[in-house]
Amino acid sequence: MPRSVSPASLIPTPATLGPDQPTMTHAEKIRDQLEHEIASGHLIPGVRLDESEIADRFGVSRTPVRQAFRLLAANEMVELKGRMGATVRKPSAQTVIEMFQVMAELEGLCARLAARRVTPELRMRMERTHAQLVDASRKSDVDGFYDINQAFHETIYEAASNHYLAEQTRRLRNKTAAYRRRVTFQPNRFASTLDEHSRVMEAIFSHNEEAAHSTMRDHVNLLSDDMRDFIASFQ
Repeated sequence: MPRSVSPASLIPTPATLGPDQPTMTHAEKIRDQLEHEIASGHLIPGVRLDESEIADRFGVSRTPVRQAFRLLAANEMVELKGRMGATVRKPSAQTVIEMFQVMAELEGLCARLAARRVTPELRMRMERTHAQLVDASRKSDVDGFYDINQAFHETIYEAASNHYLAEQTRRLRNKTAAYRRRVTFQPNRFASTLDEHSRVMEAIFSHNEEAAHSTMRDHVNLLSDDMRDFIASFQ
């Protein structure tokens, strides 16, 4: 059974939630921070969220923490289990495979639109981000590589110029974050990612919509038997 992990031990955040940002409730702020930690892969599937420790961390009572859990549950980021509290959602291996299938199509569509709409500024940003990935690969910086890789994909979302598509893609990406992060640790994944990104950029910069879609879709799609075994290891 997964052990209980306090998010406080993972990512530093302000100890209290002051009244200087009245546009968000305490529950929404806690929700956003926990969602970020799930999306970054620091909170893995099956981990129990400690209500008391989170309340202490943010300097609030348990009530907004419970409200935050309900908000996260509504987005299928956590599961509420009665007296056991909340745990990070742990979908079945088959569900994860299906999520990646949809994710691949969404990311492919982002790349297709980016090939049509990319600006010189975003092209330069994409190239800079890819260069940072190369540097992280040389340093064997797994955490840095993962974070920069997300920034690379974010640049493509922006280049697509479709806010609704970007939001839906991000939402599904956050749900698969733990699995995406662990993929980074697989042998030869750095080299494969850099090669795949190069082909995606080439297609986008040459305004080849079909190639951009297919190369990005193949980059994200995780349907091999080996990947099924990898995902099943979380179960």
